[in-house]
Amino acid sequence: MNAIDVHHVLSGRPDGPVVVLSNSLGATHAMWDENLAGVERHFRVVRYDTRGHGRSPVRPGPYSIDDLTDDVVALLDRLDVQRAHFVGLSLGGMTGMRLAARHPERVDRLVLLCTGAHLTPSSAWHDRAATVRAHGTQAVAEAVVARWFTPGFLEANPGVKATCEATVAAIPDEGYAGCCEVIAAMDLRTDLPAITAPTLAIAGADDPATPPSYLEAIADAVQDGRLLVVPDSAHLANAQQPAIVTRAIVDHLQAT
Repeated sequence: MNAIDVHHVLSGRPDGPVVVLSNSLGATHAMWDENLAGVERHFRVVRYDTRGHGRSPVRPGPYSIDDLTDDVVALLDRLDVQRAHFVGLSLGGMTGMRLAARHPERVDRLVLLCTGAHLTPSSAWHDRAATVRAHGTQAVAEAVVARWFTPGFLEANPGVKATCEATVAAIPDEGYAGCCEVIAAMDLRTDLPAITAPTLAIAGADDPATPPSYLEAIADAVQDGRLLVVPDSAHLANAQQPAIVTRAIVDHLQAT
């Protein structure tokens, strides 16, 4: 086990069921801010920064999806949590799929947002990693955020655009590049039939990075999956349409 102690933040109901929120590539635990109040009313919330992001350590690479999964298992162990709900977006969703396949006893219910089991071509991810190592995360920040939200939303919300670009630019270069290479090497398609946790797959209708067909494939392949397509939203559907996404997350996690 190649786990590191990732930075985490606890909030919500101390006596509530535990839900882990996992961030996308280029973001931190703060990407859930617009959803937090609605989730905290019902759950004990664990947000964390994926390795190489935010306040988590930047360990020299290479990283694998199993490394990111081991980080979550180690975090749950440190918190003495045997079983939790897991909500992940993009890279966070990839972590959630691998966690639910490898450690089904640790995952109660699963929400996968704007993600995919296999993202091709791998060369695009290697190219992005090389760009970041050569020129820093600021070199990709504008293009990344352009995929996070629809053009109309960014035009109407310049402050969100500036904040998100600054977030991407602040991610350590090696942490970002190492996680790009995780995605390049990752293929979770054979894991999906092993996932027994009831799964809600949420797609942004206008997501250019992981379009609805990616989430539909996940929902169809897991043992108990369903798909929700969120209108007028791109890759960070949780931030562009927080009311819809928060309600969907809570309803799914509270279902029996």
